[in-house]
Amino acid sequence: MEELAAPFDLIVVGGGINGLGIARDAAVRGLRVLLLEQDDLCSGVSAWSGRLVHGGLRYLEHRDFPLVRESLRERERLFRLAPHLVKPLRLLMPMYSHSRRPAWLIRVGMYLYDALSFDKKTEGHEVLSAEATRRRFPGIADDGLRGAVVFTDGQVEYAERLCAEVAVAAAGAGAVIRTKARVEEPVMKAGRVAGVRFRDMLTGEMHEALAPVVFNVAGPWIDRIFRRGAPEQPRLNGGTKGSHLVVDPFPGAPSDVVYYESKTDGRLVLVIPWMGRYLIGTTDLRFDADPGEARCDADEMAYLLGEVNELIPEAHLTPEDVLFTYSGVRPLPYAPGCPSGGCRAATSSTTTPPTSPAW
Repeated sequence: MEELAAPFDLIVVGGGINGLGIARDAAVRGLRVLLLEQDDLCSGVSAWSGRLVHGGLRYLEHRDFPLVRESLRERERLFRLAPHLVKPLRLLMPMYSHSRRPAWLIRVGMYLYDALSFDKKTEGHEVLSAEATRRRFPGIADDGLRGAVVFTDGQVEYAERLCAEVAVAAAGAGAVIRTKARVEEPVMKAGRVAGVRFRDMLTGEMHEALAPVVFNVAGPWIDRIFRRGAPEQPRLNGGTKGSHLVVDPFPGAPSDVVYYESKTDGRLVLVIPWMGRYLIGTTDLRFDADPGEARCDADEMAYLLGEVNELIPEAHLTPEDVLFTYSGVRPLPYAPGCPSGGCRAATSSTTTPPTSPAW
């Protein structure tokens, strides 16, 4: 534990992609950095996602143009810095007569998305007629089909490897990275945070590390850490659970990622080719329990299977076709007025969530 004896310039709590990115950036700038992760690297939300690196298309509905622009720039940066891990891919968005989002609105959104990614190296969107959509996606439901738009986003098939490579780069720049190190509370001095106390999950021993700045980037666990040391602090995290199903290829399955509007509730659902199989997701349910206990329940599975079977009539997927499920809790800002407790308009998969405060 000699490496913890001298004070650090910065302590980062959380070993997901955000925490690792912060640690690497700070270490490259010459700061002495300590990163603490309660489990293993990329063991939380960074792994339990749809593994898409998106530019925030859905945030156009909230008119959050600066966030979409920032997300698109970060997406392009990942294409450039990690082309072996983060790759462009085409997404197909069907347009139906029964869709809550009219076709003209989807087209306007596509033009805005291209305009906000004016410096991209990938191709822009294209609009397909109903006939061209059927040729590209033969298994699609025909009733009410008006056509589709095809656009580019990104995919990281191996999110864990991306995190591991960023961690190696951070350590190479001098950062100290400790896994199985659960932060229990901040160290307070003169009313200010001066470090953290953490538990070695392998031995049970408690340790202390000091730094003038602590970044709490623990995803949906941020309140557990923050409020323990300062119980008067208001709740920050309004996390919602998102579950995915993994299935083998099935009749009518698409070759593109399909991003479509649910007939049940208008939410956007994805069918994602991944590693020779398919990811189907995702749900969006308020979740106030321990994020580590999030699991896909029977209702979520029925919802996702039902949506796929509606979109692809010959799929006939049943729970017996599901190889496994996984669930993660999105670290969203707590907003009591939002239906799910957390408002997504302020977050992106490619940027540090605003619920990751620096103490």
